[in-house]
Amino acid sequence: MQKFKLAVIGLGGIAENFHIPAWLANEEIELTAICDLSEEKALQVAAKYNVPQIYTDYNELLDSAEIDIIDICTPNFLHAEIATAALKKDKHVFCEKPEAVTIENILKLKETVEQTDRLFMAMRNNRFLNPSLFLKKLSDQGELGEVYAVRCGWVRRRGIPGRGGWFTNKKLSGGGVLIDLGVHMIDLAYWLMGSPTPTTVTGSTYSKFAENTARPDSSNSKFGVKDAAGVFDVEDTARGYVRFASGASLSLEFSWAANIEKERKFIEIMGTKAGAYWNYPDREIKLFSERNGITAQEIPNINFQDGAGRQENIKHFVDCLLGRTQLSYNIDQGIDVIKIINGIYQSAVKGTEVRF
Repeated sequence: MQKFKLAVIGLGGIAENFHIPAWLANEEIELTAICDLSEEKALQVAAKYNVPQIYTDYNELLDSAEIDIIDICTPNFLHAEIATAALKKDKHVFCEKPEAVTIENILKLKETVEQTDRLFMAMRNNRFLNPSLFLKKLSDQGELGEVYAVRCGWVRRRGIPGRGGWFTNKKLSGGGVLIDLGVHMIDLAYWLMGSPTPTTVTGSTYSKFAENTARPDSSNSKFGVKDAAGVFDVEDTARGYVRFASGASLSLEFSWAANIEKERKFIEIMGTKAGAYWNYPDREIKLFSERNGITAQEIPNINFQDGAGRQENIKHFVDCLLGRTQLSYNIDQGIDVIKIINGIYQSAVKGTEVRF
């Protein structure tokens, strides 16, 4: 059986608790090396997963000819830099979202992707959940008709990750809630819409809870390492509106902290034949249509596959390496999502609509 030798760069919670277990669920993967700036952390993770090689400099790791796959789980600002370097060293690359924090860097990454015969994919775990696949099939088969408007969001009442750490430091993260949570839901909505070309964006961002000391009420706030003396110079709330060349539109709302009833992660799709609403906490999809002259509502019986999105995403990547299926992602999709995110940031500063 063919075995791929994997190296993971960046050993925070996302790597240790999600990526590494997902990789090791595939018998074709052998975790050969790990890398982190903290040697202590690297030694800890190496002992936990019986990893033979540790590094504190990713450039030294990339020089290893025996490594087949690089998985990047570092702070956002390093994603494109490491991915580009790894591809140039003939490694296949899997990367935690987002691919980059600037358009310039993701365009450079695209050039490298196109110049190599290595696979590149960024994490798109929400696409691989059963409800997402169900909605995608409905949309692709025309069951929703023309999808002309979508609304999505992820709003928390008190759920700021790693306050004072890299999550809230713009130099390291590229932004706050928009690039952290927004990238997930923007991609999911954009993918369900058929990956239309964005033409204009308008948006607003707010930072109102940097000094808030209320106890977190979201399990997701456990991500990241807090630093009481650290930086908080990013937004905790973002709103946006996107127009596409197809004429469709997308409304966006995200918050790490806000005075709202409760945390919600949702997507609402409006089509000419039917609509759909998926509110993650409620664990159900509702479909809305018209039958025999009256409005109708259905609730499909779907296995919600809790926590399996990342595992299924990584399994898909392994299947692609083995030629079992075709990659369901391309770098141009990543470019469009980064365009939308950066457009909202620009619009928030300028106070005007941004055109692409």
